[in-house]
Amino acid sequence: MQLFRRLAPILVSLLLLFSAAIGAPPAVMAPLATDKCPVCGMFVSKYPDWVATVTFRDSTTLFFDGAKDFFTYYHNMRKYTPARKQDAISAITVNDYYTLKPINARQAYFVSGSNVYGPMGKELVPFGKQADAQAFAKDHKGKQVLRFADVTQAVLKTLE
Repeated sequence: MQLFRRLAPILVSLLLLFSAAIGAPPAVMAPLATDKCPVCGMFVSKYPDWVATVTFRDSTTLFFDGAKDFFTYYHNMRKYTPARKQDAISAITVNDYYTLKPINARQAYFVSGSNVYGPMGKELVPFGKQADAQAFAKDHKGKQVLRFADVTQAVLKTLE
């Protein structure tokens, strides 16, 4: 019984560490100098503030030079990676425009039509907080604040 009392705190600590590690978001890799955007072919590492990533269940990661090219890829994966499907994606990140930290793209807010341009010109500007997206849209003449599901091919067409 005394052994159990000594081991119990250690076991509880290990259990907490293990559960925290499982619930932690996946680490986001930085693009190498040789990584190219699958949509436009630009070297992504030249634009670290705009990087978007797609990680598949097999741990393969693709890098994009902005949310616009990511969504172009996402809506037409068959064109860019015929063997890949949306349901094989395990994580999608974009960099929050203000903090420059990677955020879950599925939970992000995207401003379209602003006067802020990315590496490929007109861009979807991502934010982790709705209030930041709305303030940015007001300050930079953004036309819409969109959620992930709202970014359609028609929206992308307006950014050409």
